[in-house]
Amino acid sequence: MMRALWSAASGMIAQQTNVDTISHNLANVNTTGYKTQRAEFKTLLYQNMQTRTTTANGENKPVEAQVGLGTRVAATNTIFSQGSMLSSENPTDFAIDGEGFFAVQGDDGETYYTRNGAFCWAIGPQGTTLCNSDGYPVLDSNGNQIIVPAGVTSGNMVISNDGSIGYRTAAGAYVAMNQTIGLHQFTNPAGLEKLSRSLYAVSDASGAAMNEATTAGLNRSTVNQYYLEGSNVQIADEMVNLIVAQRAYELNSKAIQASDDMLQQANNLRR
Repeated sequence: MMRALWSAASGMIAQQTNVDTISHNLANVNTTGYKTQRAEFKTLLYQNMQTRTTTANGENKPVEAQVGLGTRVAATNTIFSQGSMLSSENPTDFAIDGEGFFAVQGDDGETYYTRNGAFCWAIGPQGTTLCNSDGYPVLDSNGNQIIVPAGVTSGNMVISNDGSIGYRTAAGAYVAMNQTIGLHQFTNPAGLEKLSRSLYAVSDASGAAMNEATTAGLNRSTVNQYYLEGSNVQIADEMVNLIVAQRAYELNSKAIQASDDMLQQANNLRR
């Protein structure tokens, strides 16, 4: 009975983490480029009550008697399915159609990756630079920042649907800058380390970033200007999962109550 108390308690703790994960998904339903997360569970250790060859009469038994010790959260997986395309009027809003990620340079000089293409022009140390909403410079396919040339205003900058960058002169002539917005893929995107601000960091589980411009054999992604990628959170699914997690939490609490009642009855036994 004491074992039942701890097993049910582990179930309540695991379901609390499940509810936290679902709540995080619902809270980010309107976050650009957000990818839904799902809690995965695993069973804990098993104890052998009887071996395969032990019975009360000493006879052979084909199966053993084992009892588990509860459950725990094994991982929180990220589902990188395509989000919906949301129309925008901002010329520096971009949505990726495919498996690629934008690359941005953090304050620490490291490169991070995101699906959030809500960019803007910001004045930085090197001039007017294409940045994300947190001011991190967006990197091109060569790992360089995208900077407005001297004598050109940000309003004259032109970014094509394939991510190529150029500008128009005062006479209206188009001048290519020989730069393209960098897109990167990963062997296992679910292994990326999740950070705040819709950013991801490379990890050993994700593998190194593969530049779509230089890596052969990749299915190239498409950059759609005047669009943003919405989150892939399905509200109906999350509400169903929330109900299931709540009921599982309730069942585990009832198991604790039942074990407590059994212990109370055992303590009240009279000879």
